[in-house]
Parts: sequence; structure tokens; C-alpha cells
Amino acid sequence: MNRCLITYETCGENLYSEAGLRMLSPYLKTLHSLPFSAEELRLEAASGIIKSAIQGVQPKLSGTFSNRNQQFQIVHQHGNFIIKPQSDIFPELPENEDLTMRMAKSFGINVPLHGLVYGKDNSKSYFIKRFDRYGKNKKYATEDFAQLTGSSRDTKYNFTMEKVVKVIDEYCTFPSVEKAEFFKRIIFCFITGNEDMHLKNFSLITKSGQVRLTPGYDLLNSSMAIKNPQEEMALTLKGKKSNFKSSDLIDYFGKERLHLSDKVIDFTIRKMFGSTQKWNELIEISFLSSDMKEKYIRLLTERLSRF
Repeated sequence: MNRCLITYETCGENLYSEAGLRMLSPYLKTLHSLPFSAEELRLEAASGIIKSAIQGVQPKLSGTFSNRNQQFQIVHQHGNFIIKPQSDIFPELPENEDLTMRMAKSFGINVPLHGLVYGKDNSKSYFIKRFDRYGKNKKYATEDFAQLTGSSRDTKYNFTMEKVVKVIDEYCTFPSVEKAEFFKRIIFCFITGNEDMHLKNFSLITKSGQVRLTPGYDLLNSSMAIKNPQEEMALTLKGKKSNFKSSDLIDYFGKERLHLSDKVIDFTIRKMFGSTQKWNELIEISFLSSDMKEKYIRLLTERLSRF
């Protein structure tokens, strides 16, 4: 009995469920594998043309979806999907990111359409629809926090969470709303072991005349992907990057720096604990290996115990 790479539903002998295919296109009857192996995708991602369009540590490619060919296609420009193949350094990143994004959605974080797709070597790649594209080659104005603060790829870690709050206050149309959302995302990243949320992993988008946080992206458990992680957060909070207690996140960051009400904070924390059963269920049916599932649950349990 197979499980759909897009919905996690059981789908018999098929690779994808009908519901999963309809998420890509209402007329889709099947989804062909990518015509590349994981190694070929990594080589393509490392080429100068692709790398200049989508940069980052993980191998990434620009893609489109073809209804005619019933397949994702790799393109050099005007892609409305990002495709991330298996890394040759860090294990199971596509499965990790897809699961964590799914967990984020169950926590109430807005995330784009995403899922997994097979390659010709049966490897799994992660795909996500770009939230900054619409129509035919049209783009919403989107800037990440590195751009907004004059930081570069080399200095994207040289910032503090306290200063990030000022960025939201300065640029967002409704700062109080976005700060409540930002608090939720920081709590989620801490709980799920994401210690790589640097300035380029937070962005603002302008739509319908309003500036707000973009949907969540690049959410994954980076702590279990690397050996002996030393940090719990990419940007310093209260002068540190590890050994955080609930008071650091709730009292200091939530109340003192974000100026959130007790009602907003309590709602987020209750939602967090209310989501744990669903998170564990998602981990168990995910496409991670048994060893990675155990690591994820152990980290999740340890982080929740601090609250």
C-alpha cells in the first residue's frame, strides 16, 4: 500500500492520490517522475545559470509544471516552482522539509503548495510553489530581511531577533498582526529544531496594497540533519543562540520585545501543545527513515519539555 507523496494519503498501487494530483491540476491523471537522477539534479543546480537565479546552501532548481507532459520541468527563468533534490551532504532534506512544512500548516502557519516527487532513480525531491509569482511571468514585490536591513549572504547571521522586530514595525502595514504571526513562527522553529532561520529566510510581500510576512518557507529540522549542533537559533536572542528557556521566548521576546498581549501568547502556546499529537502522527507517516523519525520525535519532546 503506497502513500501519496503530496497528501500522505494511502493510494493503493498508485504513487499519488487523486487529491494530490488535483492540487497540481484539476485535470491531472498521473504525475511522471522527474527525468533526472538526484546527482544530475545537483549538477544542474550547481551550474552558474541556475545558481544565479536561486541561491542557497541546499541544491535548488527553478521549475514549472506542464499539464501537457504531466511532469515538472527544469527551467532557467520564469519558474513558478522551486525543486530541491537530495543533498549529497545532509541526509533526507526533502523528506524533512516537506514534513516540517506540513507540521507548520497544522499549527496554523500559512505555507504554499508543496510536496515530494520521484526522480528517474526513485529518489525524492521536494517541490514548493513560489508565492511571489502570479499570472504569466508576473511577480509580487517581495524582499527578504537581509535586503531590508542592507545585509548580504555573508552577513545574514550577523543580526539579532530584537532588531528583526524593528523591521516589522517599520515596514508592515499592520505590525501588531505580523508580530503575533512572527512569534508563532519563532516558537515553531524552536520546537522543530530549525536553527538556520537567518535573515534570508524571512520575507515581506506586498499584495493588495498591504505589506505583510510572506507564507512560511525553508522550514525544516536542521538540528537533526547536522552532527552535534551547537546552536538552537540562527540569530541571537537575549545575547545568545542556545540554551533557551520558555521565559526567554515568552516573557522576554513575546512580551517585552514584541509587546504581545497575554491573550495572544497564551493562544499560541495552547495551540502548540494542542498540535503535538498531530505532529507525532505526521512524523510517523512521513517519508523519513525510521532513524530520522526517532530523532525528530526525541528533539520535539525535549524542546516541548522546556515549556
